[in-house]
Amino acid sequence: MTVEVSTVYLLDVATGGSVEAELRDAIEQAQIDDWAGKWLPATVAIIQELVNNRVPRSQWPQSLHWNWAQKTSQVQGLLAFRGFSVVAQGVTQGLAQVDLTKSAREPRQIGKPLVYIQYLEAAPWNRRELGRTPRLRGIGSALLAAAVALSEDEGFKGRVGLHSLPQADDFYRRCGMVDLEPDPTYQNLRYFEMTAEQARAFLDGE
Repeated sequence: MTVEVSTVYLLDVATGGSVEAELRDAIEQAQIDDWAGKWLPATVAIIQELVNNRVPRSQWPQSLHWNWAQKTSQVQGLLAFRGFSVVAQGVTQGLAQVDLTKSAREPRQIGKPLVYIQYLEAAPWNRRELGRTPRLRGIGSALLAAAVALSEDEGFKGRVGLHSLPQADDFYRRCGMVDLEPDPTYQNLRYFEMTAEQARAFLDGE
């Protein structure tokens, strides 16, 4: 399979400058190696810091338990599932996995096909933990834009949906997605959708 690579630009928080990154339409072994060799040790350090500072478990980052090796192996070879990765400075900075089999719930587009984002995560050093400053910003937006672009390529007109972890709710609202309230059938997580019109506005604002 040929992996398509496009260029995106992230913000270097320390300098305020831009950093050129690769947006890849796959999660390859190199990304899993980065997750195992770089993300996991950083995650362990975050957990130790949380424990040392007696931060309540309810305030811990809610995706700390995600296992990207397991998530990707479960859908390997299935055409309805796709992956995206953002690579910059020689390291994987963000990952996303999407499902093409879901339908929209928003009243104006109910039943129409969309790209459902199963998982989206930035590397631990790019997330705000204990007030620390992330190294790079713009990763989540780049991955969401990739999902919207895939939706357009598939003829879904940019429609995207996802269940959000509570700590990410505000991010998806800022991206212009419709908040369709907590879903009692899915761990009571809030369900968000982006209509075709919102998708166009989001891409135009990128």
